[in-house]
Amino acid sequence: MTTGSSGDMRCIIVIPCLNEEKHIEPLIGKLGQALDDLDARIVVADGGSTDRTREIVRDIAERDPRILLLDNPKRLQSAAINLAMEVFGEDYEYFIRIDAHGDYPADYCQTLVEEAGATGADSVVVAMRTMGFSAFQKATAVAQNSKLGNGGSKHREGAKGHWAEHGHHALMRVSAFRSVGGYDETFSHNEDAELDYRLHKAGYRIWLTDKTAMTYYPRSSIPTLFKQYLGYGRGRARNILKHRSMPSLRQMLPLAVVPIFIGAFLAVLSWIAVIPVGLWAVACIAYGFWIALGQGNPYGPLAAISAMVMHFAWSMGFWMEVFSFRNRGVAS
Repeated sequence: MTTGSSGDMRCIIVIPCLNEEKHIEPLIGKLGQALDDLDARIVVADGGSTDRTREIVRDIAERDPRILLLDNPKRLQSAAINLAMEVFGEDYEYFIRIDAHGDYPADYCQTLVEEAGATGADSVVVAMRTMGFSAFQKATAVAQNSKLGNGGSKHREGAKGHWAEHGHHALMRVSAFRSVGGYDETFSHNEDAELDYRLHKAGYRIWLTDKTAMTYYPRSSIPTLFKQYLGYGRGRARNILKHRSMPSLRQMLPLAVVPIFIGAFLAVLSWIAVIPVGLWAVACIAYGFWIALGQGNPYGPLAAISAMVMHFAWSMGFWMEVFSFRNRGVAS
């Protein structure tokens, strides 16, 4: 275990982004104090934005040389972090990953570094709280903040600080990151869980802090939410197939959604075939009304719809990846 004050531990803050002109300037502004407190710099790794994101960052960088714009030709968030560590990581003990489409407390970075010093953790991860603005976003946030949408994941619900196997990526020791090879750039989703698996296996320690958290803004429409969770499902399947691990119980339950949905078409032979998918739909809707009545949240019923979209897309993505993997195996 290593300890030290935040002033002894220099860190680099990396923001992967793509078309974030509405968020990038206020986000960098909120991180300004961390630049002074942590002797840090901010690297905005841009994946080829076509809006004003790059122009905004260049303007900020002209006023403050501690802000840098880095081209990320591979466009993926995993590639953005890898590239930033390859170019700049040698000079820093830690890096902090910031998502451009989120919000953070003013002392977020400072708290992460303090936690790393206090615990000796190689990685400090955080809980992710979801909130929305439009009606659909608010409903999706309700779903994602509940067991209906997150299955009881501790880094989605929040928990007392503890050693964990996974959490929302926040701070990591550069040497640990490099020793396991960084992010796997074949993953467009679930790259954080995949890296955590390798960190844990290599003996590095991950601390889920309860001293700070980030706020995430969910997708604002059904098609974009579906696409996001389709990717999550594919990413989780790739993770399981790569490491030959078993999915947890909370992951196995939504896996059944697409099979029972397909099985419902057998209703032409027997009405019994629709019972499983009917039970799933009723359970989701009932949970939504329980949220509305039990918690006094009017978005509960609509949250049930968001959760059903998430379950179905995640299950579809998972099975698409599994069958794609099998087909590749047969072809080879």
